Amino acid sequence: MNEQTSTQITEDAILNALRTVKDPDLHKDIVALNMIRDMKICGGIVGFRFVLTTPACPVRDQLKFQAEKAVMAVPGVERVEVKMDAEVPKARGAIDKADIAGIKHIIAVSSGKGGVGKSTVAVNLAVSLGLMGAKVGILDTDVYGPNVPIMMGGKDMPAVRGQMIVPPTYHGVKTMSIGLLNPGDKAVVWRGPMLHSAVSQFLRQVEWGEIDYLIVDMPPGTGDVQLSLAQLVPVAGAVLVTTPQEVALSDVRKAYNMFDQLHVPVLGIVENMSYFECPNDGAKFFIFGNGGGESLAERYGVPFLGAIPIAISIREGGDLGVPVVISQPGSAQAKAFQSVAQNVAAQVSIEAIKTNKALPILNLKK
Repeated sequence: MNEQTSTQITEDAILNALRTVKDPDLHKDIVALNMIRDMKICGGIVGFRFVLTTPACPVRDQLKFQAEKAVMAVPGVERVEVKMDAEVPKARGAIDKADIAGIKHIIAVSSGKGGVGKSTVAVNLAVSLGLMGAKVGILDTDVYGPNVPIMMGGKDMPAVRGQMIVPPTYHGVKTMSIGLLNPGDKAVVWRGPMLHSAVSQFLRQVEWGEIDYLIVDMPPGTGDVQLSLAQLVPVAGAVLVTTPQEVALSDVRKAYNMFDQLHVPVLGIVENMSYFECPNDGAKFFIFGNGGGESLAERYGVPFLGAIPIAISIREGGDLGVPVVISQPGSAQAKAFQSVAQNVAAQVSIEAIKTNKALPILNLKK
C-alpha cells in the first residue's frame, strides 16, 4: 500500500463509519476509545490498526468483523486490511497509594476460605492471560501455605540484582513466592507486622519489569495480607473464588464485604468445582450443589466470570507444575479457564475506563 490517499474516500468518512461500532463491554464506540490507529487509504483499499484494550478481549473477532463490515459500506471501498493489536490501558491509581513502576493492573484472587481451589484458579488465570499475549506476573502472598511454586513447576531460587529480587519465569509468567525463598517443609511463623513487610517487599523489591496484569494469589480469609495489599497499592479489582455449596458461599460473602470496605472493586465471581462431567456419556453431576456462584454474583450485582468443572486433569496439572491450560489446552477445563481469563480482562478494562475519565487524543498517523 503506497502513501497516496484517495480523494474519494476520506478519513472522516471511514471514522464516521467506525463510530457505529461499539465495544459491548465498555459501551463506547471504537473511535472514541482510540482503538483505530495508523489509518492509510490507497484507492479503494483502507487499512488501519485496531488496538484493543487487552489481548484477551472476549469479543475480538466480533469487533473485527463489525469494523470491516462498517468500512466496506463506505462508497468506493473495495478492500479493508485490519491489523489487530492490543495495548492494556493503565488506570489512574489512588492518590494516596503509589503505583509500582511497570505494573499496569494488580488483580487479587481471593476467597473467604481454603479448599475451594483459589490457587488453581489464580495459576490458570495467569498462564491463560500470558498465552493470549499479555505480560503477566503472579505473586503468591500465602506465606503459610505457598502452593504457587508447586503448581507453576517452580524450583529456582530467585536471583538478586542489587537490592532487587529477580523473579523466575515459568510458562511465560514471572513468579514470586515465599515458597521459592523458603523451599522445603520449613514452616514460616510470622505475625501481622512481618506479613505487611513481606507483602511490601514482594511488591516493591521484586524486579517485575513491564507487566500488564499482576495476579496476586491471596491467602484464605479476610486478614492481614488482604488489608496490607489494599493499603499499599491501587488494586484494579478482586476475583472471588467459591464452590457451589453454602458453606463456601457464606465465607465468600464475607470476602465480598471485606473488599467493599477496602474500596477494592470486585471484578466478579468464579465458581470452581462446579460440576463433574462423565467421560462416558457426558452427564453432569453437581457434586457440591448447583448455581451457587451465579446466584451470589446476581445478589451482589457483579459479573459471573465462569464455572470451572472438576476434573482429574486439573489436579494432575497442579501437582506436576504444568497447569491444565498448558497440558490440555483443548479440554473443557482449559477452555473454561480461558473464558474466565477473557472475562477478567474485560472487567479490568471496564474499571480502567471508569477511572480514566479523559480518553486519549486520537492519533491516526503515528
